[in-house]
Amino acid sequence: MNTLKRTLALVATLAMAATAFASCGDDKKESTSKADETTTAAAQEDTTAAEETTAEPEGDGTIDPSVGVGGDTFTVAAWNHDDVPALIAQWKGLDYDTVVADLADNKVDGIKFIDFGVGGGQASENYDQLFNDGSDLDVYFCEADWALKYINDDEKTLPLSKLGLGDSDFANIYSYTDEIGKDSNGVRKGISWQAAAGGFAYRADLAEEYLGAKSPAEMQEQIGTWEDFVTAAKTISDKTSGGVALADTLGGLWQAFACGRTQPWVVDNKLVVDDFCKNFADTAKELWDCGGITKNSQWTDEWTAAGVSGNCMGYFVSTWGFGGFFLDAAGGEGGEQYGKWAVCQGPTPFYWGGTWIVVNPATDNGEEAREFILSATSDEAAMSEYATKKPEYVNNSKVMDELIAGDTVFNEKISGNFKDKQNYFAELAENAKSIDFKGLITPYDATIKGNFADAVKENYLEGGKDWDATVEAFKDKVAESVPDLDVD
Repeated sequence: MNTLKRTLALVATLAMAATAFASCGDDKKESTSKADETTTAAAQEDTTAAEETTAEPEGDGTIDPSVGVGGDTFTVAAWNHDDVPALIAQWKGLDYDTVVADLADNKVDGIKFIDFGVGGGQASENYDQLFNDGSDLDVYFCEADWALKYINDDEKTLPLSKLGLGDSDFANIYSYTDEIGKDSNGVRKGISWQAAAGGFAYRADLAEEYLGAKSPAEMQEQIGTWEDFVTAAKTISDKTSGGVALADTLGGLWQAFACGRTQPWVVDNKLVVDDFCKNFADTAKELWDCGGITKNSQWTDEWTAAGVSGNCMGYFVSTWGFGGFFLDAAGGEGGEQYGKWAVCQGPTPFYWGGTWIVVNPATDNGEEAREFILSATSDEAAMSEYATKKPEYVNNSKVMDELIAGDTVFNEKISGNFKDKQNYFAELAENAKSIDFKGLITPYDATIKGNFADAVKENYLEGGKDWDATVEAFKDKVAESVPDLDVD
């Protein structure tokens, strides 16, 4: 970025300083050097100290007197009807098959579901409109990428301790989901009923043909580190004359790789560009140049078509994707590639997506909000039922471990897509337990991660530019997206 542009960014920062200071709560893994380790440790210590000082006290089981109760209608909002109706059915003992229609027709007494009917990325503006209008709203749902916009705003989200909820109510949730649900002061504002841990799903027959891997354990040995992953991709490319890519997309690769970061993206309001960034860029370039990943983009027809054609051997997939895009990549039930797949943990534990339940501080149904949250995220019997009826990988390690140990078939269609009906959630369970985001989350993460992936693709992979130029392009993007950050 040229000097003038950075100067203008600095001026903008100073002009916004007073506002930024007042509202910083709203705005707001792989280095091996000693300096990076020291920075990481210090950042984590600061975070821990902040949590010890400012975090809400343990819930005592009683609702705070400041929270409204006794309202006529319990109102829940979300961008679509994929989850809320099923969670209400679980809570109230309703029919899973008819609950969507029943809520739409206002047939569920005392409960209203606001279904925006949009993509998750469009939900925020709809929520803002509800708040601006002063509409009735008790509980609403937030996606991981933009949840902190609300979780860090005390006028938009209620500390769950004010509903009498605390650590003991969420004893078996996966730790990474808990970190995402806390605000910048360590106060728990959101809680998820699902864990969206991921793994690497691959064609079992092709893995045996090209890599000699006859089982998920043997495949894991071949791709258990990013260095091994690149080696395996090169082997496959050589044996197929570049005709078969090991992995689906740069986006999928980044989804997994980014979860291995060990430093926050922002420390003391300064962008951190460390060895982790260069490691990803070099890994991506090796895979890009040898044909180890396709040139397709996620959410396109070409993305899943590559799996159907056999030109792509594997996909980075999380819990919710096995019955969605990944099933499409097999050609659907009865498709030519259906039943030929397997899954292993992959090079690093990662998650992809997820949704958090938050409560409007202006709720007049505190008791119902508490009951709904407990049913969705704490009641083991209810969560076990939900896991199999929805089906869903629920955010409770005890429940999931018991279901997996019992070799539960969560969904016949999804299970049938795996060779020998592999217990696919068993692989993801280990990753879910290993994801560690303690001290790493900032409000800027989704934006910065997107900026970095774009800079690498446009400059390092497609543009033929060197690393220094790629870093400058990345900083330019961040300076434009988040002008109050120091990018130098």
